[in-house]
Amino acid sequence: MLTILEAGILTTIQDAGRWGYQAYGVPVSGAMDVAALCAANQLVHNPPDEAALEIHSSVVLQTDAPHLIALTGADARLCINGRALPMWMSIFVRAGTTIEITPARAGGWRYLAIHGGIEVPRVLGSKSTFARGRLGGLEGRALLAGDEIRIGAPTLRDLSAAAGERIAPCLYGEEMRIVLELHTEWFTAEALAALTREEYIITEQADRMGYRLHGARLTRAREGELLSCGVTLGAIQVPPDGQPIVLMADHQTTGGYPIIATLSRCA
Repeated sequence: MLTILEAGILTTIQDAGRWGYQAYGVPVSGAMDVAALCAANQLVHNPPDEAALEIHSSVVLQTDAPHLIALTGADARLCINGRALPMWMSIFVRAGTTIEITPARAGGWRYLAIHGGIEVPRVLGSKSTFARGRLGGLEGRALLAGDEIRIGAPTLRDLSAAAGERIAPCLYGEEMRIVLELHTEWFTAEALAALTREEYIITEQADRMGYRLHGARLTRAREGELLSCGVTLGAIQVPPDGQPIVLMADHQTTGGYPIIATLSRCA
């Protein structure tokens, strides 16, 4: 069992996603950084798609039993009973341990995996939290102080012997690939050039559904709106104000803003 002492903001339970239901209007959800989730689970000997805590701001937790844990994702300070320990490493913690996670910078997503996985019911095949739809996770919501998170039974005989394994951190802030979409005719040549040459920053209007960006205006070559069409993770929608929105894990399944391009990680 893990008890949440300080829940932070947007701390949720996420696995690899709720696939197969977008045709019915149900978002995939799941981890914002699937690579980091899988790495955390690998370190604690879980299946790669097992649920973990997705952490966006400072949190404090306490254990009531021995556990094998690992923290991956964006940089953070990890303290176990006040002692700083590395991310991207499996760590054995005893009963009564206090775990403190403090992001090194605003934004980004971190994953705390626990051997045995998180015991919450699967909804449409997934443990992932979709807060807008009150699906999955713990009562379909972000975690609160006082919540108790049940952990599955261990499959390793000696948790302490499995501690100390390391994985090289995933690289962040590197290159992304932009794939132009079918709606490029809705935009001027200047807009297409600006998309790859100008700087865009993530605004405060950003969450698991989408990141609103601010930068050079992406001007349209035609007026009006599209009929709603299917959208995907990483799609860059452009509303009438010309400021793009990048769709994230909890994105809607259809949308009417033209899509200028889609972002994906370089291989």
